Amino acid sequence: MRPSLNLISLLLLIGFILTSCNNKKAENHEVTEFDINAAKTEIQEKTKQFTKAHILKDTVYLNNSFTDDAKVFPPNSEVVIGKKAISKLNYDWVNYGIYEFKEESTSLYGSKDYIIDEGTYYLRYGKENTIDKGKYINVWKNSNGEWKIYSNIWNTNLPIETLKLK
Repeated sequence: MRPSLNLISLLLLIGFILTSCNNKKAENHEVTEFDINAAKTEIQEKTKQFTKAHILKDTVYLNNSFTDDAKVFPPNSEVVIGKKAISKLNYDWVNYGIYEFKEESTSLYGSKDYIIDEGTYYLRYGKENTIDKGKYINVWKNSNGEWKIYSNIWNTNLPIETLKLK
């Protein structure tokens, strides 16, 4: 008994569909879940190195901590945009004299692309040994598998009348 042409066509169609489904599975890339705790640990370590680099006047480390298109929002100043402009800001800051600098994260959240780090800082700097305490927000961007600062803002908790503004 010979199978009919319709039965052969149906079997071929089913085989084609099954093969196509299997190929789709093979084409899909393996998706790994984002591990916020691993990212948090990495960013906390980078923050320690970042604050230490200010004290050591390590502008190479500081400049490499930022994405090429980063933005910095310093207090009482215009926005500083781009790695070249931020490099000058870093140079000016470290040469002003930073003796102590700590950041403490109070909240860290985000995704595989961006992490928001909110926290407080303590800073001792300058010829008068000024102490400043305040708050910050760092937006970290995953740039080719490495976390870098994309946006940074900080401001003091000190009353405005105690600041020595330019």
